Amino acid sequence: MTTVPQTPTPSDDIADLVAIMAWLREPGRGCPWDLAQTFATIAPYTIEEAYEVADAIERSDFADLKDELGDLLLQVVFHARMAEEQGLFAFPDVVRAITDKLIRRHPHVFGGDRDVSPQAVKGLWESIKAEEKRTKAAERLRLGLPAAPAAGVLAGVPTALPALTRALKLQAKAGTVGFDWNDVDAVLAKIVEEASEIVAARRDGAGHAAVTDEVGDLLFAAVNLARHLDVDPEVALRGTNAKFERRFAAIEAALAAEGRGPAEASLAEMDALWDEAKRRERAAGT
Repeated sequence: MTTVPQTPTPSDDIADLVAIMAWLREPGRGCPWDLAQTFATIAPYTIEEAYEVADAIERSDFADLKDELGDLLLQVVFHARMAEEQGLFAFPDVVRAITDKLIRRHPHVFGGDRDVSPQAVKGLWESIKAEEKRTKAAERLRLGLPAAPAAGVLAGVPTALPALTRALKLQAKAGTVGFDWNDVDAVLAKIVEEASEIVAARRDGAGHAAVTDEVGDLLFAAVNLARHLDVDPEVALRGTNAKFERRFAAIEAALAAEGRGPAEASLAEMDALWDEAKRRERAAGT
């Protein structure tokens, strides 16, 4: 068990962070909120902190990134502490597991052969992961444990991932066994097909559930297009969101200079201001 400090102080030693977390979880003198948490209640915060790290990177705010990485690290320590309390594992086991994995999956670095391409590294990574699965299966057999359920091609893609990211990973996995489009033009044709099915659903008076299903198909096809163009759909959409925010802020600023707000302007006026903001961005190369 982790030794709890008598008087915690700010520190750059990871052991001190682990000890402070132990204090916060200690019955009688810890924090009531921290003590009440479980893996399930903390998981949403873990996801949120990962997003905040990505947001700081997107904004190139490295002072904020430092703080957000600390918040994300706290999530790891928090989960490890709860696991230690239940006798499952502790923080050092987490560190050992990831260092073991990094060494095992990088024989081209730690084994001496550095003359490999990024694509070759990806193939090597997949073959090592496959071997790890076989090793785990053999160990279960040796221990007399039942065999793990057979995993399909799409197994292992977390359901908690953002929908765009999960779609990308599902498509990539299906592609490893040949279930994929042949080229970008075929994907573009699929997007046109899915858009036309939305038009048909609305024309035929399909219910909301049916329209929702068709919109999902269109989004899935758009992710497929991004994948074939080697574009990360999450990154692309975050960029578009930021662009929308900038241009809408320009609309608000222009209207504010006239003593008005968006609610007091017509759509035509706002469209014109949007086009002006877009023109200025393009002229500035942004």
